[in-house]
Amino acid sequence: MAERERMSSVDTAWLRMDRPHNLMTIVGVMIFADRLELARLKHVIQSRFLRYRRFRQRVVQEGTGADWETDSDFDLDCHVRRVVLPGAAGKAELEALTGELVSTPLDPRRPLWQFTLVERYLGGSALIVRIHHCHADGIALNGVLLTLTDPSRSERRLPPVPADAGEATPQDTLAHLLRPIGKVTGVAAKVSGMIWGHYLNLLTNPMHGYELAGKGYGLVADAGELAFMSKDAPTTLKGEPGLTKSVVWSDALMLPDVKQVGKSLGCTINDVLISAVTGSLRAYLAANGDPVGDLTIRAVVPVNLRPPEDDGKLGNQFGMVFLDLPVGIENPLARLYEVSRRMQELRHSSQPQLTLALLEAVGSSPNAVEQVVLNILSANASMVITNVPGPREPIYMGGARLSEQVFWVPQAGDIGLGISILSYAGRVQFGVVADKKLIPDPRPIVDRFAAEFERLLMVSLMEPWGERVDPEQFEAKLNKWLSERRRLAA
Repeated sequence: MAERERMSSVDTAWLRMDRPHNLMTIVGVMIFADRLELARLKHVIQSRFLRYRRFRQRVVQEGTGADWETDSDFDLDCHVRRVVLPGAAGKAELEALTGELVSTPLDPRRPLWQFTLVERYLGGSALIVRIHHCHADGIALNGVLLTLTDPSRSERRLPPVPADAGEATPQDTLAHLLRPIGKVTGVAAKVSGMIWGHYLNLLTNPMHGYELAGKGYGLVADAGELAFMSKDAPTTLKGEPGLTKSVVWSDALMLPDVKQVGKSLGCTINDVLISAVTGSLRAYLAANGDPVGDLTIRAVVPVNLRPPEDDGKLGNQFGMVFLDLPVGIENPLARLYEVSRRMQELRHSSQPQLTLALLEAVGSSPNAVEQVVLNILSANASMVITNVPGPREPIYMGGARLSEQVFWVPQAGDIGLGISILSYAGRVQFGVVADKKLIPDPRPIVDRFAAEFERLLMVSLMEPWGERVDPEQFEAKLNKWLSERRRLAA
C-alpha cells in the first residue's frame, strides 16, 4: 500500500477551491535567451525539483479532507512535455498557449504539476510551469523554482532537502503570528476554530461584533470587517465567469526608474506600481462605458506570513488584505498618494492573520461550508493583485540564461481578473490573466501600465526630490507643459 500523509487544513482549503472557471493552479512562464535542451531540463527536475518528496505524491480526496499519497507509478514523462508553437511562434502564440494551459485542469490521478517546454521560441526557449496551489503558496514555490537555477551556466551541487520540508504546521504558524496580540487565546490550536465560530456568528448576529469590540477581542472583532464588507462595485470586471482565460504580459519597466519615482515622491515601489495598475484599470473601464467619476474597486492582495524558520518549506502560509483602489481619481499624483495612504493603513491591519485563520478553519469544515464562505469573500473583490520580488542578478537553468519571467496566481470564487507584478534582474513586468467572458481582450489593460508609470516618472523629474508635491499644482503645470509641446509641434 502506498505511503500516505494527511494534508494540512489550509492546503486542503486551496485544493477544494478548484472550480471549472477558476482552477487553483499557479502558472509561470520562464523565457530563455538560449535553447534549453529537453534532456537537461529533465535532469534538473529529477535532481532538484523531485528532491521534495511532495512532488512525487498525488492527492487523494476524502469526505473529511485529503491525503498525500506516494505515486507508485510515477513517470516523469507524464509531467514534462515538449511543444512547438504554431504560426509565427512569437509572443502572441506563447500567450495563447499559456491561456489554454491556465484553463486546463491538471491530471488528478497524478501529482499536480507539469512543465511544458516550448522549443525554438524567439531563438531560445520558453518554459510554462503549472503547480497546484495546494502544494504551496507563491513565495514558497518561487523559492523552489530558484533552486532549479544557477548563478552561471555551470550547475552547482545542492544539499538534500530536509525530511521536514513539507507543509509547516498551521498551528505553529498561527501561534507565531498571534502570540504578540495576546487577548485572543493562549492555545494556538484553538485560534482558527474560535475565529471561525465568531465569524459565522457575525454573519447572523451583527450585534456580536460590538460585544466583541467592547471586550477587547481585537483580532476576533476584525472578523466584522470581512463579514460586513460591502460587495464590490458592479463594473464590467464582475459577473459570471466563463471557462476560458486570456493571458498577456507587458514589456519590462526598469526597476531603478521605479525606485527613483518612489523615492522622489515619498512613496514605496509597491505604491508606485499599484498606482499604475489603478490608472490602467481606470482607462480600461472608461473605454468600456463604466462610470469612473468616483469609482472604487477592490483587490485581494496576498500577504506573506511565513516565519523565517519556515523558509524552504512548502505549504500555504499567507493571508490576504482587501485593498480599495481609487479608480475615480484622475490626477495621477493624487491617485498615488491615496494608494499610498490606503496601503499604509493595511500594513497595520489584522486582515492577513484573520484570513489565514479562516482558511485553516474552512479547510477543516465540510466542503459545502467552504464554498459558502468563498462566495461571500469573492463577491467583495474584482481581482487579485500579487507582487513578488525575483532575483536581482541574471540566473540560468540547464545552462540557458533566463531573460524574463512572469507568473499568475489563481483567482478564487467568481473573480475574473488577476494581475501579477514580478521583478527580475533590474526589470519589472506586469502579467494579466483574465476571464474571456468578462474581459474579452485584456491587452488594453496591460498596454496602459507603462503609460501610467511614465506620468508618475514625469512628476518625479519635474518636481523637487523627497517632497510631497501638491497634486493640483502639478496638474496645472503638466497641462501647461503639454500645451506648450503641442504648440511647438504645430
